[in-house]
Amino acid sequence: MSTDTTASTAITAEPVRFDTKIAVLLREDLEPWQRLNVTSFLVSGLGSQVPEVIGEPYEDADGVRYLSMFRQPVMVFEATKEVLVAAHGRALSRALPRAVFTSDLFTTGNDRDNRAAVRAVATAELDVVGLAVYGPRNGVDKVVKGARMHP
Repeated sequence: MSTDTTASTAITAEPVRFDTKIAVLLREDLEPWQRLNVTSFLVSGLGSQVPEVIGEPYEDADGVRYLSMFRQPVMVFEATKEVLVAAHGRALSRALPRAVFTSDLFTTGNDRDNRAAVRAVATAELDVVGLAVYGPRNGVDKVVKGARMHP
């Protein structure tokens, strides 16, 4: 009876596949600093409310620990204002976990004022410049339909 020990000791290089997706959609007319700011704010919302998106803490070879991060890639897209408005509506209709960033938030300086700025505007009137969504891959793909990958 022959046994193959190489299979048990070899590191498997199979990619991990997710049936979910994290996507950030940015309005194409944002300045570079705004794109970075909006993206970081949006993904912090998902990470705080959807615990399954967070992986295990990191640790280097010396035992220094680092914070946990998303367990899967974040896909970043850009689109026109019209596509972003449609995506916002699709995310709402699918009841996907979402985070929103409106143009008003560029004029505020803290979380309290950010929340007040969003609360002051009706859903249909929000000037959405960024949207993050999480959910089944096909559902998120339908939300970001019409957008293109961020360059």
